[in-house]
Amino acid sequence: MIDYPKQLDKIFDKLSKNNAKVIIVGGFVRDSLLKIDSKDIDIEVYSISSFEQLENILQEFGDVNSVGKSFGVCKLQFAGFDLDFSLPRSDNKTDLGHRGFEVEVNPNMDFKTAASRRDFTINAIGYDVKEKKLLDPFNGLKDLETKILRAVDKNKFIQDPLRILRAAGFCARFELQIDKELFTLCRDMIKNGMLDELPKERIFEEIKKLLLKSSKPSIGLKLLKDLDIKLFKIDDYKLKNIDNFTRFKTTNNKTNLTILLALLYKDTNYNIEKLTNSKSLTRSINSLLHVVKFFENKTDKILYTIAKDIDLNILTLFLKALDVQKEAVDKIDSIVPVIHGKDLLDLGIEPSKEYSQILQSIYEAQLRGEKTIYLPILELSISITV
Repeated sequence: MIDYPKQLDKIFDKLSKNNAKVIIVGGFVRDSLLKIDSKDIDIEVYSISSFEQLENILQEFGDVNSVGKSFGVCKLQFAGFDLDFSLPRSDNKTDLGHRGFEVEVNPNMDFKTAASRRDFTINAIGYDVKEKKLLDPFNGLKDLETKILRAVDKNKFIQDPLRILRAAGFCARFELQIDKELFTLCRDMIKNGMLDELPKERIFEEIKKLLLKSSKPSIGLKLLKDLDIKLFKIDDYKLKNIDNFTRFKTTNNKTNLTILLALLYKDTNYNIEKLTNSKSLTRSINSLLHVVKFFENKTDKILYTIAKDIDLNILTLFLKALDVQKEAVDKIDSIVPVIHGKDLLDLGIEPSKEYSQILQSIYEAQLRGEKTIYLPILELSISITV
């Protein structure tokens, strides 16, 4: 038996009165067995006449979003939970890409057949609400207990290459070991170029979940390395730093993601733009990677335009994750530019195309610890003391 929110019994009782069989499925069942709280609940409804009947029943409990109607899915927010109600279905690959599936909805399908479309055995466990019992046709409970990640059906698994990345994410989140047969299957899919079918937005979302939802992202990242997925360069030093950061990460996922990706892309020729289209995220990551060289004594030059905009709190966390010497972290305030364009205006210096060059020269002198700098182009000395 699993512990689901009893507020949902109001909906379940109404469905039961309409001769429907209610089975909670997927991630909520898995998380409940692992004693992990979840607000997302997937519910399969069997033995109902049509999708329209399901919609009509649910309308009593709130606004029904039928955006997934072609897949037999409708969404409902109720009592603080995000509910996905669906009719049992089978998916068959008909074309390349994540949209190339033919979906067959069948309210009278048996649970084992419906569950066979799922990716991993640990996600193919159901809970019959009326009978109050687990449904486990693929021995997912045993795999959960022995911490093994296993595919439900290898022939169906290969129909969706995104499942390769999901495998890495689940291994990291729940500290699982991938089944040998599944590892070989994933490796063969990669060799056949199946990841190339995926748009980078979907790849990025899975990497994002792996990094943010795991207490030990290194497990999933090492699996990606072993599978020879060339999204970024992975080594033991990076894995150590990434796991190190997860122990003191913030409550702000945007900050956490920026730092984790910066750790991942540090000292590599791989381009973050190949993973995400977010210009603000890539700009923040590239700024961190540039500025941190100053603290590692690899260069004494930092671009003024980067330094004046960098978030010092994020930089401090990034340096901490890298285990940079405390003495270096103590000088973090030294990279804040003292002289700005406004200060040049106050000195009566007219704006010109040389402005950026002047500011960069002053800033580099500041980094060298100089108190004043003579600028031949202006024929004057400028104090750069705080």
